[in-house]
Amino acid sequence: MKKHIIAAALTGALLTLAGCADESMPPSVQAQQLQPIDVASVLVKPVQSWHTYTTRLESPQEVALMPRVSGVIENIAFNEGDNVKKGDLLFKLDDRPFAAVVASLEAQINSAQAALEQAKSEAKRAVRLTERKAISTEQAESRTSVLRQREAQVAALQAQLTSAKLDLEFTSVVSPIDGIISRANITRGNNIIAGQSVLTSIVSNEKMYAYFDVDERTWNSAFSNVTAASHQPVVMQKVGQHEFAYKGYINFIDNQINPSTGTLRVRAVFNEDSDQLRAGSFARIKLAANSISEQVIVPDRAIGTDLKNRFVLTVGENNVLQYKLVTVGERYGSLRAVTSGLSEGDIIAINGPARVGPGMPIEPNTVTIDSSDVAFTLSNDESRIVAKQ
Repeated sequence: MKKHIIAAALTGALLTLAGCADESMPPSVQAQQLQPIDVASVLVKPVQSWHTYTTRLESPQEVALMPRVSGVIENIAFNEGDNVKKGDLLFKLDDRPFAAVVASLEAQINSAQAALEQAKSEAKRAVRLTERKAISTEQAESRTSVLRQREAQVAALQAQLTSAKLDLEFTSVVSPIDGIISRANITRGNNIIAGQSVLTSIVSNEKMYAYFDVDERTWNSAFSNVTAASHQPVVMQKVGQHEFAYKGYINFIDNQINPSTGTLRVRAVFNEDSDQLRAGSFARIKLAANSISEQVIVPDRAIGTDLKNRFVLTVGENNVLQYKLVTVGERYGSLRAVTSGLSEGDIIAINGPARVGPGMPIEPNTVTIDSSDVAFTLSNDESRIVAKQ
């Protein structure tokens, strides 16, 4: 019993001494113990809601080049990976068999035309002899029939010659479009088959398409008044990039909702810097809603998570931090929109709850939230948006 009384007396004495020490500590020393924390007034900015979609880029034109005639490759006239123009010679086939067919048909036509001239002469003579009753009607009709046969023979040979000349022309395989050519799949000296052998591929690079699907609810709520003619702006980010550096616009909207998925197929086109884009590349598309509203903007790192809640720490009376529940919206670069919980003029701890907590007195170090490199709305004049997500 005495031990308990002695322990209680000692504890009381120690508490009394500690209180005296705290009271004797000058205010300047107490202030030095407060933790300096960066604080800033929240921003209020006009913003648009962003919708992000993933896709792969597609070329408007892509050709798997195949020959129109069979033959042996004699020459390859391009450098693999080069830009080519429509009409440029790419492959040259051995044209000697085709030239021989043309020469043979030309000779046959000459012979047929001579026979035709003779048939015309005999037909005219038959008409004169018939008038003088020097030959029978049957003989005259026979000569006329021979004339018609000779005319048909010449016409048939002319058609064969036209086809042979086309085949001879097709021994020069030219580019059907402007674009970037791939490697040669079949090399010189190999035999190729018309309509089957794929010589190479060419993709157009004047612009790039990006198809993506927007769910029906989002489209009806945010883009119901958008048409292909309105050129709704979008921005795009390639894999490995932090910025949405490519600007494009919507130029196609499908004519119906897909009943299986409840989505609408939309296409964006990118004309600028298209030489830096490649078909098949993975890309992220950001599409801004038309409606613009003012919202509170804070650094994303200032927002903490408490179980299911999001919160920030605001600076209250006597520089004591206060707990504020918030509802967050879109992210804009390193900043985040807050749709509820904060209002203009609120001062927050911008580094979040990592080092401090609610009810803690601090020494505020006032700074400014930098938003100079962040686009909150997308206009037709803006070429990029910073979005590190």
